[in-house]
Amino acid sequence: MGEKRFETEVIHAGYKSDEFRGSLAPPLFQTSTFTFDTAEQGARRFAGEEEGFIYSRLGNPTVAMLEERMAVIEKGEKALAFASGMAAVSAILVALTRTGDHILCSQGVYGCTFGLLQLMKEKYEINHDFSMMSTREEVLAAITPETRVIYIETPINPTMRLVDLEMVADVAREKGIPVVVDNTFSSPYLQNPLELGCDFVIHSATKYICGHGDVIAGLAVGPKEIMSKIAMTTQKDIGGVISPFDAWLLLRGLKTLPVRMDRHCENAEKLASYLSGHPAVEEVIFPGDPKHPDYAIAKKQMRKPGGLISFNIKGGQKEAQAFINKLKLIKIAVSLGDAETLIQHPATMTHAVVPKEAREKMGIKENMLRLSVGLEAWEDIRDDLEMAFESVRKESTMETGSI
Repeated sequence: MGEKRFETEVIHAGYKSDEFRGSLAPPLFQTSTFTFDTAEQGARRFAGEEEGFIYSRLGNPTVAMLEERMAVIEKGEKALAFASGMAAVSAILVALTRTGDHILCSQGVYGCTFGLLQLMKEKYEINHDFSMMSTREEVLAAITPETRVIYIETPINPTMRLVDLEMVADVAREKGIPVVVDNTFSSPYLQNPLELGCDFVIHSATKYICGHGDVIAGLAVGPKEIMSKIAMTTQKDIGGVISPFDAWLLLRGLKTLPVRMDRHCENAEKLASYLSGHPAVEEVIFPGDPKHPDYAIAKKQMRKPGGLISFNIKGGQKEAQAFINKLKLIKIAVSLGDAETLIQHPATMTHAVVPKEAREKMGIKENMLRLSVGLEAWEDIRDDLEMAFESVRKESTMETGSI
């Protein structure tokens, strides 16, 4: 039948029911170890002379199904599943670098990724720099003789700036430097960095891939030879492996990824338009807005603009916190990609570990809020936002004694 479309692959890739007694749902292999028929068979498997499972830290059938499905939908050769998004990030960066190397990063990364980069610098003398990567010349100027990895988030958390992946991948290819992309904000449904010339793609599978807020997990996809080596070294020995049950939940979540993403995106576009016209909002940062500085890049490399909106409320930290405290339907939480709409204050939450000066350089202001748009009726999300704006306005009017 040939290659199937995305919506079909997220349901069927990596699983053949006839190999598992006709079970429509992939089975859960909730086991820590596997038995051998003979001592000699065990020896052959440990020597790599015979395929088969040994111990769930080294491989598990349910996990293998998830990894095969992810490799297919991200258009890559091999995927690995991890116990968290940060386990995936750290495994890839540790595997690709040595003492004295340099990592070039997009101008803004997740707070814990920033913390990992600082740890690698302090303990292992692996340095890093940040760049907007706006032009080919800017990327070339930021590369040093020691640069071994280019690490990109796009859209960037939480500033929603974008990086032209084809352009960076082209420069990196000339220099022989691998490009790693955190694709969490887009999911494989909206963006496929490997097809754009990048080498590795990472996901916090906790987010859109799971979609239900009940799993902590990470995924990475890349060239088979390197990913196989990572599986038997960095992943195996550091041990950040996913549990079979969490892999099973991700397989279930993936089946509805396209329909969920369509709804997330549809709701986000309507709410971004609403926020853009609100008098209490200073700025809305959404890749689907024609006024967004990277709108052309979004149109070029993303199928839709995503379900995340950042916006700067008028005022500062105090006003931003007062606003989200008034919300009822929308929950204050630091994750994203769930069915529920979530809001958080990056400067004091996800990016609190980033020093204030570095945060400001990244574009993370004290009055910035990040909204992960859920699957509820968009009108109800809008009404909750409007209620909070109105409550804050009334309190402010009472405090100042204005009419």
